Amino acid sequence: MKGVGVVKIEGIMPPVLTPFKEDEELDEKALKKELKYFLQVGVHGLTVCGSTGEGYALTSEEVGRVTKIAVGEAKGKVPVITGVITDSTKTALMHAKKAKEAGADALMVTPVHYVFLPTSEGLYDYFKRIGEETRLPIIIYNVIPWVTVSADLAKKLTEIKYIKGIKQSGGDIHGLADMVRAVGDKIPIMTAIDDMLLPSFVIGAKGAIAAICTVAPKQCIQLYESVKKGDLKNAASIHHKLLPVWRAVGKGDMPARAKEAFAQMGMPVGPARSPLIPVNEAAKKEIHAALVEAGLLKK
Repeated sequence: MKGVGVVKIEGIMPPVLTPFKEDEELDEKALKKELKYFLQVGVHGLTVCGSTGEGYALTSEEVGRVTKIAVGEAKGKVPVITGVITDSTKTALMHAKKAKEAGADALMVTPVHYVFLPTSEGLYDYFKRIGEETRLPIIIYNVIPWVTVSADLAKKLTEIKYIKGIKQSGGDIHGLADMVRAVGDKIPIMTAIDDMLLPSFVIGAKGAIAAICTVAPKQCIQLYESVKKGDLKNAASIHHKLLPVWRAVGKGDMPARAKEAFAQMGMPVGPARSPLIPVNEAAKKEIHAALVEAGLLKK
């Protein structure tokens, strides 16, 4: 097990889709195939049980199973980060401890997201307890619109030795800019603003954990590397190709749409877990057209 502070949180770390069979049970064979694909492409890390991976719909046992499979495929070549998406410290710890048992290198933890609002002190205690009881690095997954980790709160949270990164989501490039300015010199800020990867990298995001990286990992790696080399012309060209893909996939039923995109690209991963349902014919055509435009599919 890697110690706190050792895990490199940087680059393109796609949130892995969780494959299900038609009865909505985990499809381990399809998961292994998907993981092999990402590793062959050259991603810098694997993120499992996130929003794209329907982590909100997984049991603690399933979180452990998915993590163990990912660790087995990664073989230490890239870090495996496990999502924890629950509504209490108790259930978060159940997920987190299963992930640790399975060999996760780090956790990606959302604030709680039911209707009640924890205080800043409550959120601080939440992340602190998860860190202290698992002794794993934590990436704060800042995605819940009504329970936002502000830049000011992030400054305080970085006092916790287990906080080793922030995944800034929510579609707000302004929030990302504030977070980079506030704590970007202390911990890596990863972008999850799928249609704004290019400006995210330019203003200081260290990489991306975003669904667009799942659907188009090669192109996202190329965009990331282009920005690092200062080739903004090529980066902009890739950005413009990827934008229609996110417009087609990044809607309310995003996991189902991402799975449809994978199926169209020849790597079926089964249905999304209920209450998400397979996308309709209009959505299938929209996704297909976007994949063709991006060069991910032939006409």
